[in-house]
Amino acid sequence: MELSDALRIRITNLLEENNLTPSKLSTLAGISRSTLSKFLSGQRNLIKLDIIEYICEGLNIKLRDFFNDDIFDDINIQD
Repeated sequence: MELSDALRIRITNLLEENNLTPSKLSTLAGISRSTLSKFLSGQRNLIKLDIIEYICEGLNIKLRDFFNDDIFDDINIQD
């Protein structure tokens, strides 16, 4: 699985676990709605680590908790 796909799945799962919409998460995280929605829809394949950190802050979790998921066990990293 590609890293971007795993990130999308993880964010989507966290949205469901926290009963949040992407719009609400973008508000909580202090990031633009378009940044989050374009990444989640696949219009963008890259997301900066600082955006992931803002998402974690919005969800009140640590960065290590974000990546502490089995989905990241078999990631393909491309150049």
